[in-house]
Amino acid sequence: MKFQTTIPTQKSDFLIDYSSKLVSFGSCFAENMGNKFDYYKFLTLINPFGIIFNPISLEKILLRSIHKKYFTENDIFYHNEAWHCFEVHSELSNPEKEKFLTKLNQLIDATNGHVENTTHCLITLGTSWVYRHIESDTIVANCHKVPQKLFTKELLSTADIEASLKRIVSKIQVVNPNCKFIFTISPVRHSKDGFVENNVSKSHLITALYHFLSNATSSIYFPSYEIMMDELRDYRFYAEDMLHPNQTAIDYIWMKFSENYINEVEFETMQHVSEIQKALSHIPFNPNSESHIKFQDNLKQKINAIVAKYPEMQF
Repeated sequence: MKFQTTIPTQKSDFLIDYSSKLVSFGSCFAENMGNKFDYYKFLTLINPFGIIFNPISLEKILLRSIHKKYFTENDIFYHNEAWHCFEVHSELSNPEKEKFLTKLNQLIDATNGHVENTTHCLITLGTSWVYRHIESDTIVANCHKVPQKLFTKELLSTADIEASLKRIVSKIQVVNPNCKFIFTISPVRHSKDGFVENNVSKSHLITALYHFLSNATSSIYFPSYEIMMDELRDYRFYAEDMLHPNQTAIDYIWMKFSENYINEVEFETMQHVSEIQKALSHIPFNPNSESHIKFQDNLKQKINAIVAKYPEMQF
């Protein structure tokens, strides 16, 4: 008897290897996947401007980075004893204005460099719901706990989302024509919007991506949302909030991804990296013991051997 629906995953035509340069943008699930790449020591930039849930805000910050349109005082504001920017996540907010602006503009330079040289761009879309700041008439990436009365809530149409995705890909390919794109939809449920509203939101993302990808030659779709909804259709695969995938689910989705999107010739190296990572996290009972000293020497030899082959790896 079969007790699980298996979501078919197509083998990618542009596989990832250790020579690849990756960027991962979007929702918190983009960070889950990006952290996996980082763990296995692939060259990866993960959400430099923090988590961004909607495609319009993602497009805005990417175009700002591509064109090096630096932030000025007009782009930030002071609220609750800190400086914020509606285009980035609150994790970047800072009580000191100059430090905040300097950091934001350093991130623009860093993101610009990565986008121009990346081989694979992973984009995870989270929601079709957006908040528009009434005074500036702009869609924001984060409200920063500013009073809700200062925003209107809107649902992006499938046409708006599709057009935004086209602009993202076309603008990146102007500066990096060889870049390949992997799109996915976050399996995280946005309960604050309402459960029915969350389904509407996801359906808009799915429809827009479906139409966009039907005519895209450099972009593919990874079904992380579908894997979570069907293959992992059980609350034991959710975190305590019953909204986010737990580590077991993340590991499973990563396994499905790596089997189809990473060149299998790299699996042995990934295993070696994983062994080193586990060894580095080992906490010895007696750090000064002879056995632990031998353990450390052996570990150093393993690190030196793999770094000799991949000089850009850092442990």
